[in-house]
This record gives sequence, structure tokens and C-alpha cells, in this order.
Amino acid sequence: MADHVDRVVRQWGAERPDLDVSPMEVLGRLKRLARLVDAELKRNFAEHDLDAASFDVLATLRRSGPPYLLTPTGLMQSAMVTSGAISQRLDRLEARGLVTRTPSGTDGRSRYVALTPEGHALIDRALPAHLAVERRILAGLDAPQAEALVAALRTMLTGLGDGDAPE
Repeated sequence: MADHVDRVVRQWGAERPDLDVSPMEVLGRLKRLARLVDAELKRNFAEHDLDAASFDVLATLRRSGPPYLLTPTGLMQSAMVTSGAISQRLDRLEARGLVTRTPSGTDGRSRYVALTPEGHALIDRALPAHLAVERRILAGLDAPQAEALVAALRTMLTGLGDGDAPE
């Protein structure tokens, strides 16, 4: 069974047989897959009146455990975005009543971001649907294929410097 990337590789093979275009076989598929996966996830987020950025913040707070509270810096490190981007996300979520920002009791400059009961309930509703979409996306892989893919992707990510993130 051939896909779009097979056609691209064949075309380059005909036009530039002197070049090894085999990296395109992996990276081209990863890029195409990322676009398709993002579209599927975006549809699911929209059903919960969320976007990927909002889901990311709410999920990060929820998985942090009680009291579901992090500093903006902690959120920024987990989401790997700039401080400006996290501020915009937090502004939108706070306006919707899904998170609160409160000053630290020990450091006047520090603030904490916490899930509100509404934010907690929303992420608890959205997460099972999100996981169902992810399962559907992966349904074409059997367990050994999925495990091999996880191992290969982990190797690629760590090789590019994406090791353990701070907790």
C-alpha cells in the first residue's frame, strides 16, 4: 500500500537519483501525520469549547495532583512555551472561570495558577473523549507496532535533546 510520501520519494528518485532522500520517508510521514492528528484533536477540543493550548494548561494542572496548583513558570516548562504565550492562555482561561491566579503567600512577586471547580470538571469531561480520539488514531497499530513506535520516537526525541523535563 503506497502513500503520498512514497510518490514524493519516487519522484525525487527519478529527478535526483544522486541524492539519498530516505529521511523524507520518516520525516515526511511524521509531518503529514502531525497535521492529520492535530485536525482530529482540534475537532474533539472544539466539542468541549477548548483549543489545544487551553486543554494543555488544564490537563497540566489536573495531572499535577492536589491542590491542582502550579506557578506560571511551572506551567510554561511543562507546556514548553514562552511566558507571553502562557500569559495569554491564562488570561483566556481566567476570563472563562476555569483557572484562578493568586499571589504566593511567601513571595510577593510569585503567583499561583489553580484549577477552579469548573476547570476541574471540564478537563475531567474532556480527557476521556481526548483519549478515545487518540485510541482511534492509533487503532491501525497492533500492540507490538505501537510499542516499537513509542521506542523509536523516544529515541528520536532524546537524541534531539528532549529529555526528562523538570517536574
